[in-house]
Amino acid sequence: MADASTRTVERALLLLGTVCDRGVVSLADAARDATLSASTALRLLRTLESTGFVRKDDDGYRPGMRIVQLGAQALSHESLVSLAGAALDRLVGGTGESAYLNVPADDGHGIYIAVREGTHSVRHTSWVGRRIPLTGTAAGKVLAGEAPSCGYVVVRNGIEPDVTAVAAPVMIGDRIAASLSVVVPSYRISEQQADTLGELVAAEARSILNTSTATPAPGGTHPGDTEIQGESA
Repeated sequence: MADASTRTVERALLLLGTVCDRGVVSLADAARDATLSASTALRLLRTLESTGFVRKDDDGYRPGMRIVQLGAQALSHESLVSLAGAALDRLVGGTGESAYLNVPADDGHGIYIAVREGTHSVRHTSWVGRRIPLTGTAAGKVLAGEAPSCGYVVVRNGIEPDVTAVAAPVMIGDRIAASLSVVVPSYRISEQQADTLGELVAAEARSILNTSTATPAPGGTHPGDTEIQGESA
């Protein structure tokens, strides 16, 4: 027979599954679905809320950001991330800068589902599962459908000072599936270099769900062939 701690974990997981399955659920419905008393369900939901696995609003309980982050980490081995892997590697190999794949989360944020760290001694670093605000970021503008006709967005000194981000959309038909981006210390990239990098990022973003071979960048070069030469630190 399961001990008390095991039963508590089982009940909490049943509740969490109910919240995730429904998207939003009241206390009464969550308790009924998990076959728990309302008092037990409330106690467990409060614990899940305090640890970020669920969040409560006026409509009831919803999946929390911790679940979104864990889901993003699980996605690191799934289809979109696998398809983007070669493009991320080429961007890092061709520029030495850090490259990211970002998808929308909730509450006006995006979340990194794949990361390739740059090779320069001074480089931008982040991690899979990290949230970033959509407002004021290159990836955010891309995910919001605000990329201009050139196909890429450049944002200097967005959420982090002295950092320049260049992002382009990964498309499934007419839908934006993700944002592919490269993040560079601002001292190392001029406006002209940012445009060159933007063309590379846009070409790689187009290649991810197009063919297994990257689309040539403007000017006939292959994405990743043109290194963004940095200034000395």
